[in-house]
Amino acid sequence: MRGMTKTQYYTATSIDGFIADSRNSLDWLFETEGERADDTGTDPFSAFFTQVGAFAMGATTYEWVFDHDKLGDNPEKWSSYYGDVPSWVFTHRSLPPIPGATVNFVEGDVRPVHEAMRAAAADKNIWIVGGGELAGAFADAGLLDEIILGVAPVTLGGGAPLLPRRLTSSRLTLTGMEQRGPFAYLTYAVAAPA
Repeated sequence: MRGMTKTQYYTATSIDGFIADSRNSLDWLFETEGERADDTGTDPFSAFFTQVGAFAMGATTYEWVFDHDKLGDNPEKWSSYYGDVPSWVFTHRSLPPIPGATVNFVEGDVRPVHEAMRAAAADKNIWIVGGGELAGAFADAGLLDEIILGVAPVTLGGGAPLLPRRLTSSRLTLTGMEQRGPFAYLTYAVAAPA
């Protein structure tokens, strides 16, 4: 692991390993009965996000959030979710910006972007939101430290895969598992490629 900052792929997945359905939608996730708060009354995502200093997402994820939440008309929703945490969106096409949000549109190799994200995150963590191909690019570069999966009680039968890479057990170590409401949470430490 590099310093104190961890790069984490924290995502929800279906039992059969998809993070979005065949229409690239996350609506299936919001149909699932919610997680329970912990003993302090904090929901798991809020507790996770307090440790995030920068995050990245792919173009498809960004477009879904932008369209689903109508961010062109309601840009304040972005800050209500993510505050002023800087973000990077990996894309090969032109995407609409969100007024007032710190969104950096980038493309290419994840390594120089990761360095910029580390600098922005200071001593906090970097969150790889999705999709799986982007998380895979960070894993390929040896820059992914942890995978945190919230396994939802649903199967999708197809869609965007959780992580379209072969990562063998030599690179993955189970470090935590727990039940939160209907979700099973699995946490894996990720070793760099040999």
